[in-house]
Amino acid sequence: MIEENYRRVLANIAAATERRKDRGDETGPVTLVAVTKNHDVSAMRECIDAGAAVVGENRVQEAKGKYETLERSVTWHLIGHLQTNKVNQAVAMFDLIHSIDSEHLLTAVDTAARKIGKVQDILIQVNLAREPQKYGVADEELEAVLKKADELPNVHLRGLMLIAPNYEDVEETRPLFRQMRELYLRVQAMSLPASDIEYLSMGMTNDYAIAVEEGANLVRVGTGIFGPRQY
Repeated sequence: MIEENYRRVLANIAAATERRKDRGDETGPVTLVAVTKNHDVSAMRECIDAGAAVVGENRVQEAKGKYETLERSVTWHLIGHLQTNKVNQAVAMFDLIHSIDSEHLLTAVDTAARKIGKVQDILIQVNLAREPQKYGVADEELEAVLKKADELPNVHLRGLMLIAPNYEDVEETRPLFRQMRELYLRVQAMSLPASDIEYLSMGMTNDYAIAVEEGANLVRVGTGIFGPRQY
């Protein structure tokens, strides 16, 4: 079932990419992040054996146990909120952290990475919908955070991340994704000499096809691959 679901999601991503191309919009490869939060190591192995190369975890502590027992070569992404007291563990495990949401956290990640001789790839999470219950940098604060990231020697800024509201009508996400894509293009045009703005992470199980149509090149899908979470 996991393999079948995984291949269905890949097919949906390919179809969404073609729809974007048919509109004449520039397209590029889209990376699927298999979100393994609340799913066990055996489910992760099944997905990886079906072809998944990137896994996403929300919590550092849960990821740590899996990281130590997975016995598979895979790229690890942290997609959930990162608490300052978990920064050292996160930097030791994750290849890409999507959820940098403040200058304070940015500095903490840089310090932790310097201690182990690592340059940590990061994305800046933007709260474009201004949802009070969600983390993320407000768009008017974004430039200052981006410039700070570009100055720090042990973080490598790779792009932006968005978590869209959970609208009843999924089509309501489209204008927000479009706005985020425009913001991403503006950031690419900024003078950030130490950064490589390559990734736009947006879209989850309910809305990833729309996100791809509107320019996402990292999508985060959990339930669509693994089924309901195991609590």
